[in-house]
Amino acid sequence: MKFGSIAAALATLLLPAAAHAEGMLKVRGTQIVDASGKPVILRGMGLGGWMLQEGYMLKLGEVGQQHRIRAKLVELVGEERTAEFYRAWLNNHTTEADIAQMAKWGFNSVRLPIHFDQLTLPVDKEPVAGQDTWLKEGFERIDRLLAWSKANRLYLILDLHAAPGGQGNDLAISDRDPTKPSLWQSEENQRKTVALWTTLAERYANEPWIGGYDLINEPNWSFATPGKGNGCDEAESKTVWDLQKRITAAIRKVDKQHIVIVEGNCWGNNYKGLPPAWDANMVLSFHKYWNRNDEASIAEIKALRTSYNRPIWLGESGENSNGWYRDSIALVEGEGIGWNFWPLKKIGFNQPLEIDPGPGWAAIVAWMTSKGAKPEPDAAFAAMMQLAENSRFDRNIPKPDVIDAMFRQPHDPGYRPFVARTLDRTPLSIAAVDYDLGPPDVAYHDMVDANYHVATGGERTPWNNGTTYRNDGVDIARESDGTPYVSDFVTGEFMRYSAEVAKAGRWTVSARARSAKGGRIGIDERGVAVPADTAWQVIKLADVDLPAGPGAATLRAIDCSDCEVADLTFTPR
Repeated sequence: MKFGSIAAALATLLLPAAAHAEGMLKVRGTQIVDASGKPVILRGMGLGGWMLQEGYMLKLGEVGQQHRIRAKLVELVGEERTAEFYRAWLNNHTTEADIAQMAKWGFNSVRLPIHFDQLTLPVDKEPVAGQDTWLKEGFERIDRLLAWSKANRLYLILDLHAAPGGQGNDLAISDRDPTKPSLWQSEENQRKTVALWTTLAERYANEPWIGGYDLINEPNWSFATPGKGNGCDEAESKTVWDLQKRITAAIRKVDKQHIVIVEGNCWGNNYKGLPPAWDANMVLSFHKYWNRNDEASIAEIKALRTSYNRPIWLGESGENSNGWYRDSIALVEGEGIGWNFWPLKKIGFNQPLEIDPGPGWAAIVAWMTSKGAKPEPDAAFAAMMQLAENSRFDRNIPKPDVIDAMFRQPHDPGYRPFVARTLDRTPLSIAAVDYDLGPPDVAYHDMVDANYHVATGGERTPWNNGTTYRNDGVDIARESDGTPYVSDFVTGEFMRYSAEVAKAGRWTVSARARSAKGGRIGIDERGVAVPADTAWQVIKLADVDLPAGPGAATLRAIDCSDCEVADLTFTPR
């Protein structure tokens, strides 16, 4: 499904455009407000994977950090070709088209994860120790992103995602090399971090569409056991707070206007030892992944908002199912808290845009993860450049179900057709994977609809077992030719299919289904048998009478342990 084929369908999903915020954002008590004093709920996405590649976004989670991925690419194709790939990646991955579409969807902000090496050299590569080399190209890239954001009325939030030396033991998120001193182990890394923020703040001091400065993304460092732990048990994290105070002071020498955003230890969530507020224009960020979407999950940060008298912002969240997105956004917006999800695009199915890596990238992944032979250099380089080309917006695969979950569903719990369709006097076939848009237990029901492993203490739980096509709990697999179908359709699960009925009438509903063990599915309580067979079978489900207007049929797994469904067909009688 490419972008042009569903642009019209996407337009029907969006809520009426909210009034735009105007002018420089600032803090007023526990609220973020615009220049007119109007409260602003930030709704945004992070541009993860653009200036900083985390391995999992490229199916290289086993490799991890960007510098390790890059070294393996150099081993494959050489330094010159690797540099050409990264130039193409940076030029293609995020363009004005991405930002314009974000605005059309309803986002009002974008968070830029910055790798420091786009703007300055590592301390051990500086020609003169203690002096900073500034990289013009990186600053100009941010300038272009700001121009696109301004043109589309999105606030750009600058996020230092990879600080000099790296800010934690979760290595990939900051591209940290554990053989070198971390941010917390090196005064020179800290000095460079302060200098970098001073340079950024001086450059953008008067830009109203800069939404704020997110000083250090997800510190995760246990000071009692350097190199081990992520700071979740730290009682004070004094070094974390001291550095952010120092950065703030440096920023205020050149920019007294913009919001500064601070993050606690333990991936932004441990605020123990937080000193008294050191700036009037300061926001506290928290991150939320894989936990419950209940009041208890945000009670501590809400209490801090009240006691500290500063706004809180869900600065990063995501990597879960549509149902989880809907519930988390409804939860925080109901408390007047803005949000920023992660990421806008990657190789994968659970974000607004999917990058199709092309057929050759899998061979590179297999080799890098010790599961395949080393590709030939020319073939590897062609696959790398195909990936870079496919990262461009017009090559991405849009995910209307994700956008619907983020913008409509938190405020409207009903169901809507996945695509507009009309039931009239000709047969209508509906792909089983094109069940309605809507929350769990409304548009569909699946035994697993989200990952709550942080809350449960268990393993990560896949919701869509096939991790393809859609981001709901419904399990989806693909045929050898790539055609998606519903798999693992088991007892108690259902999917709803809506259409506009042009004229009242009677239809025969059939399904193309299969089950190796045999089972029973239906659109009524009795259902019909699916004989045991590994081949697809056309099975008559029922004859139904439908009045004119909006209509729906619900397909249920009545007694199944391995049922699969390819499509439903409505044939007029």
